[in-house]
Amino acid sequence: MSNLNSAHNCAVCPAHNPGNLKKLGINMESSDYVIALAGNPNTGKSTVFNALTGLRQHTGNWPGKTVTRAEGGYEFDNKKYKIIDLPGTYSLLSTSTDEEVARDFILFGQPDVTVIVVDASRLERNLNLVLQVLEITDRAVLCLNLIDEARRHNIEIDVRALSKELGIPVVPAAARQGEGIPELLKMINEVATGKFVCKPHRITAGSKKLNKSVEELSIKISELYPELPNSRWIALRLLEGDQRIIDAVKNGDLGTLRKQNTVSELPEAV
Repeated sequence: MSNLNSAHNCAVCPAHNPGNLKKLGINMESSDYVIALAGNPNTGKSTVFNALTGLRQHTGNWPGKTVTRAEGGYEFDNKKYKIIDLPGTYSLLSTSTDEEVARDFILFGQPDVTVIVVDASRLERNLNLVLQVLEITDRAVLCLNLIDEARRHNIEIDVRALSKELGIPVVPAAARQGEGIPELLKMINEVATGKFVCKPHRITAGSKKLNKSVEELSIKISELYPELPNSRWIALRLLEGDQRIIDAVKNGDLGTLRKQNTVSELPEAV
């Protein structure tokens, strides 16, 4: 009975942090889940966004930024979803305003699911961003958009093997034609509600010395913030001198992050 209760709690508890979302300009009063849409430029991310939201969308600017924010909504399985279209970026290393906005939203906003849109015909060049997102969050879905273009170029992708390697659901799609959108909606719902528990791939540091430094710093961060879901990534960013993360440690922003509850009995990535 306790396992069933835990599973129910997982399904209804928000992964996002309402306080930080408010700071980022996101109002969640009429929504159950918040979804971030990330991806490289020219992957059809906006087309995926339009396919998910239809006409239920509007634009504005991020607080204190000139970067445009598009957000919309949809309903699925009697739940209301708010979806935020993040700026298209090749990286989350915060070397530009777009990268900073995207990275900060995934880290501090803690969306219930981050959907990463990639170009299926150019998958390899898109994986850098995918792996960076998976360092920050453990709730993600990969949308293999432009799968029709990949087929046209005789490119075959083993979706099941890719999902197993990355530890997250992978959905082939051709958003312009509506292909794969029903499956994408279903997988977003399963990750958001805890029916699918992701086990994301994490990269190891290059050298033994760096690994040791990351491990030692990660332990100290975990002691200060025991509920932080990505202390290792935070440690890496601190060692690289990421000023935004340094400031977040100093002003206590990291302390507002909450770890999502997971249940070992729930299905894992296959």
